[in-house]
Amino acid sequence: MDKQQIQDCGDELYQAMLDRTPVRPLTERFSDITIDDAYHISLRMLERRIEAGERVIGKKIGLTSKAVQNMLKVDQPDFGYLTNAMAFNQGEEMPISEHLMQPKAEGEIAFILKKDVLGPGITNADILAATDCVIPCFEVVDSRIENWEIKIQDTVADNASCGLFILGDRAINPRKVDLATCGMVVEKNGAIISTGAGAAALGSPVNCVTWLANTLGQFGIPLKAGEVILSGSLVPLEPVQAGDFMSVSIGGIGSASVRFI
Repeated sequence: MDKQQIQDCGDELYQAMLDRTPVRPLTERFSDITIDDAYHISLRMLERRIEAGERVIGKKIGLTSKAVQNMLKVDQPDFGYLTNAMAFNQGEEMPISEHLMQPKAEGEIAFILKKDVLGPGITNADILAATDCVIPCFEVVDSRIENWEIKIQDTVADNASCGLFILGDRAINPRKVDLATCGMVVEKNGAIISTGAGAAALGSPVNCVTWLANTLGQFGIPLKAGEVILSGSLVPLEPVQAGDFMSVSIGGIGSASVRFI
């Protein structure tokens, strides 16, 4: 893809987000689109959000489960940027009907950093030392691509299908819980719909954050103190709509809940 096509695609996805009108898959229209092209498209989309007054507050990691990687025929995760407009706190209602078009919720563990981390060469021990706390959260992903008909380039270009997220109100020292074995239970409208464990995300959520630090470090991009890092889903995606209520409980960490409007 040339620079003009990359800019146009970023602008198109940004406008699709504003209009809540999905677009045809980029991979159907640009046979030569690469993952590198897709990341440049996502940066253009992020640029538009920043121009509109948003600010980056963290990053998210996607495609951490083997099932999803196999579905998209990839062998690595991807990442996107979080802005302040995406963030909600425990107790707040989440207005998905105003902001999202094809929302799906997933339970995750969020890392809050207390110091900068710059790869390559970062280890899990480095990540744990740099993490202030971990918090249960829901990420509600969305796709600006019609019917979620995505290949890896589509979701990467679409800022890793970022939507909104909500953090629980309990923060835990990550060195006091086994993040690989901690269990997760997700309920929707009072019924248990899925269970998982930390190992579902690349063997451990810490592995995911380490991967991100080293991947971004190749481009001189650090994970910054104060940032929120969403480490990847431990359970299957669940479609949601206005009126739904969901809660997630993570052993040794705590819980989070959200009502969608």
